[in-house]
Amino acid sequence: MPTEAVSLKPEEARARLCALIAAKSLTKEGTFQLASGQTSGFYFDMKPVLLDPEGARLIAEAVLAEIEGDEVDHIGGLAMGAIPIVAAVVAMSWSRRPIAGFFVRPRQKERGTKRLVEGNIQRNARVVLVEDVTTTGGSALQAAEAVWEFGCDVVKVITVVDRLAGAGANLEARGLELTALFTRDDFKL
Repeated sequence: MPTEAVSLKPEEARARLCALIAAKSLTKEGTFQLASGQTSGFYFDMKPVLLDPEGARLIAEAVLAEIEGDEVDHIGGLAMGAIPIVAAVVAMSWSRRPIAGFFVRPRQKERGTKRLVEGNIQRNARVVLVEDVTTTGGSALQAAEAVWEFGCDVVKVITVVDRLAGAGANLEARGLELTALFTRDDFKL
């Protein structure tokens, strides 16, 4: 295990995570269709960083730092982008303040329990939602709607990268606070 990754100061960890995202997850050439329906000349495919041992740890550490003073019972988000983040945060939280995880399916399961919200979540809980990349906030709002319907309070939404395409304002209009670990402005686009 690289010892330097364990002993990074917060500003060094942030710089390292930014460099990992730029190297492994950012594509600047092409035209890409986004989940929001918009098209873009750059694309953040966060899976290579989310599923990288160093990247997962750095993201989990950053998310845990963002919720350190918050009363939070659970952490979750919309499948698929949130699942690796939730798993990393849940694992890293164990030695500090254990936070159980959940995820929201894009559509209700048609068999078995027919759940929309899966994992460890209880009614009346205070939850944080996470996303890998945020554009207009549609995915976060979809997850929030399911969590609200389940009977929980959403404390905040944390995204790894905010594309600065309206998510902050759209979420704020619904009473949600968006915290971005990075924005598109942190990358040379």
